[in-house]
Amino acid sequence: MMTKKWARFLLLSILLLFPIAGTVQAEQWKNPELLVDADTVKANIDKPDWVVVDARDLKDYVKGHIPGAINLGDRAKKALRDPTSRAFNDPAKYEALLGKVGIGNDTHVVFYYDGLKNIHDATIGFWILEYLGHDKVYVLNGGLDAWRKGGNRLDTTPTIKPEKTFKANVVASRLATTGEILEISAGNGTQLIDSRTKNEYLGKDMRALQGGHVRGAINVDNVDTMVKANDPKTGKPKATDYISPESVGAHFKDLDPTKRTVAYCQTGTRSTLTYLELRLMGFDNPANWDESWRVYGSDLHAANLIEAPNGVQFYNFDKVNKSIKELDKKVAALEKTMKKLNGGK
Repeated sequence: MMTKKWARFLLLSILLLFPIAGTVQAEQWKNPELLVDADTVKANIDKPDWVVVDARDLKDYVKGHIPGAINLGDRAKKALRDPTSRAFNDPAKYEALLGKVGIGNDTHVVFYYDGLKNIHDATIGFWILEYLGHDKVYVLNGGLDAWRKGGNRLDTTPTIKPEKTFKANVVASRLATTGEILEISAGNGTQLIDSRTKNEYLGKDMRALQGGHVRGAINVDNVDTMVKANDPKTGKPKATDYISPESVGAHFKDLDPTKRTVAYCQTGTRSTLTYLELRLMGFDNPANWDESWRVYGSDLHAANLIEAPNGVQFYNFDKVNKSIKELDKKVAALEKTMKKLNGGK
């Protein structure tokens, strides 16, 4: 007869070998190939079927970039999007832009950034190319820090690639619409992740006409999913560990990777990092909601179901206007003082 001790041992062994379905397994990526390291970039950047994109502003690019990398003429989040989200309705615009900078359907595309605060410029590029159906897009984990710490130099000479033909094969499911969010808020079983800060989620930090979050959304601040461990010598984050299974998995362990999962934030920018993380973890049907809270929170339509701990709060324009007037008075007083110090000139 099996003892209780052996029964517990057997059960534990089964659980380790066959994890319970519907939960995220931490400490390993399902799709690790979506992140590349500096050595991979260095080995492939000169190949005709590889394009490395510096996702920063052009002025930063010309000061120093990975040799052979191109720039889109602006930060990726500006070059690849417009404030109205209408660009997604016209794939031809993307086809023209991407083809012009040397990206074709057979091109391996790597986006990189500089520092944790700029990581979203790279993840925006990743998400948009995946939305366009491109299956060869990656992010350089650690960005320029990883490149520098690998002992590699930077270049100030711009790179121009030969033009190619890019044809979009849009994967519509990767872009969530506000209409879908209304269905989610009503309870259709879709998992919804609010990638904003806790104060934004609670409605304390208001950046739209209303504060709070979409009913049913869970809050996973995108910043919390990034590695905070610092290098003891430099005091800066370890370049190769900006995104790791350990830093990400714990925040999504209770979600079901087989269910439709949508991420949002204020403008659909920060949530592109969440989208990349969902892809790395192997979620079957992830999406980014580009319109996000800037649209939902400013639409006073009764169908928009909003939650906030202390009730939905509205943006206090009167308070803001008073603050602006007070600031104007302080600036005027400062200018008057400076004029006196300069002898009335």
